[in-house]
Amino acid sequence: MSETPYSVVEQWEAHLRERYRPNRQRSEFRNYEQTTPGVRELYRQNHMRQTRDFVLAKKAEYTRLNKAKMSVWEAMAALDTLVDDSDPDTDLSQTEHNFQTAEAARRDGRPRWFILAGLLHDLGKVLCLFGEPQWAVVGDTFPVGCAWSEKIVFHEFFAENPDRNVPQYQTKLGVYSEGCGLDRVDLSWGHDEYLYHVLKPYLPEEALAIIRYHSFYPCHREGEYTYLMNDRDRELFYWVREFNQYDLYSKSDDRPDLTSLRPFYEDLVKEYLPAKLDW
Repeated sequence: MSETPYSVVEQWEAHLRERYRPNRQRSEFRNYEQTTPGVRELYRQNHMRQTRDFVLAKKAEYTRLNKAKMSVWEAMAALDTLVDDSDPDTDLSQTEHNFQTAEAARRDGRPRWFILAGLLHDLGKVLCLFGEPQWAVVGDTFPVGCAWSEKIVFHEFFAENPDRNVPQYQTKLGVYSEGCGLDRVDLSWGHDEYLYHVLKPYLPEEALAIIRYHSFYPCHREGEYTYLMNDRDRELFYWVREFNQYDLYSKSDDRPDLTSLRPFYEDLVKEYLPAKLDW
């Protein structure tokens, strides 16, 4: 069966839930051979092609925010058109996953901005609609312009990355300085960084950190690259780690009742965001 870009995105999400599930045995960590060929190929392409030049070019292109004007609900509906029936993990739509994440946070009494981050966190995947390949949309994120941590999943695929031939990029700090702060660090390009720029004018700093760094697993789950962080990053990463449980473990086959939930979330979106966003 051929794979559509979005079916591989969904396989990647299933891979994350398996990789980071609670109560894993030590012997199970870094055992990635059982994942799907599509996920392995996603990471191969990602690690081979996410050079610093590529990242800087994509940031320059997309941070102009001139691709479209859409409301949150229009973006969510557009993502729903990309769900593939061959997905082996779930037949739920992207909208339903977003609502499941937000509702799990809401049940736990999280702040309203935190609940909103749950609803919005994956909307950057509209990059798929603009023709971006899945390796430039999803995948664990990591800094470019400095040495790749061996704790990055499928680290061996960096052997094909042209940045391996740039001596400065193969040092611990690379183009950065110790404690410079993550805002000055270029992470691999994908839906996190893109959505951060879309929402930057509107959301609290804590919510923006969740949006921007929720795929930065080498840092928030593996403890790597902390020498690039400043004190404010360390404070914000409390919220990134708190959010991770809702992103990974809220997805189930129980469909949320979108009709009954929609009024609450329409009010929540209006509280923070304009009717149309620049994408």
